Amino acid sequence: MLISNAYAQAADAAQGGGLLGLMPLILMFVVLWFLMIRPQMKRAKEHKAMVEALAKGDEVVTGGGIAGRVAEVGDSFVQIEIAANTVVAVQKQAVATVLPKGTLKTL
Repeated sequence: MLISNAYAQAADAAQGGGLLGLMPLILMFVVLWFLMIRPQMKRAKEHKAMVEALAKGDEVVTGGGIAGRVAEVGDSFVQIEIAANTVVAVQKQAVATVLPKGTLKTL
């Protein structure tokens, strides 16, 4: 015969690297956790603390770019005075940043 017979390897030899075969997948998950998931969770936690600490008189910027002074704080909405006698209601989660006092006067 010109072609030799091919035989399957024993099952014991194929199972020897089971845990070692999962190492790249585990390593990729750990890298993903430290580079993407953990910083995002930290940012979300800081934003939640900032939103809960909102008080009347704070100068804020919304996610849409509207700057104003907090006139009233409710359970889920904030009244923001954006000009004299102009008040808009936005969700608390829409507040992106709290500005230092006096920032609105310089705008």
